[in-house]
Amino acid sequence: MNDYLPILLQVIVAIGFAASALGVSVLLGKTSKGNATKNTAYECGMIAEGGAQPRFSVKFYLVAMLFILFDIEIVFMYPWAVVYREVVATEGASTIFFSMLSFVGILTVGYVYAIMKGALEWKR
Repeated sequence: MNDYLPILLQVIVAIGFAASALGVSVLLGKTSKGNATKNTAYECGMIAEGGAQPRFSVKFYLVAMLFILFDIEIVFMYPWAVVYREVVATEGASTIFFSMLSFVGILTVGYVYAIMKGALEWKR
């Protein structure tokens, strides 16, 4: 239980900070009544024309999400690679090697699935 005490303390501090920041902004924030002129977007003195942003293809977001998914894989592989020799010396190679092999295997299945569904084909 003592191992989890710092984590619990960090969660309590984070929630307390977020709640206090929101509370202070509500108490000290400027309250004013808006009108049509105040609520219009200011773009270098020019009157805004058209929509706020152009439409992007859903394919763009799909590729971006897949990139983030497979990029996070490196975040988990780096610490594994750092402690690999130490764990092999103490516990043996089978545990740490097969755990990473199963992790990479699951990601490979996801990658093959994305390719088969055509998620990475940009011109389709």
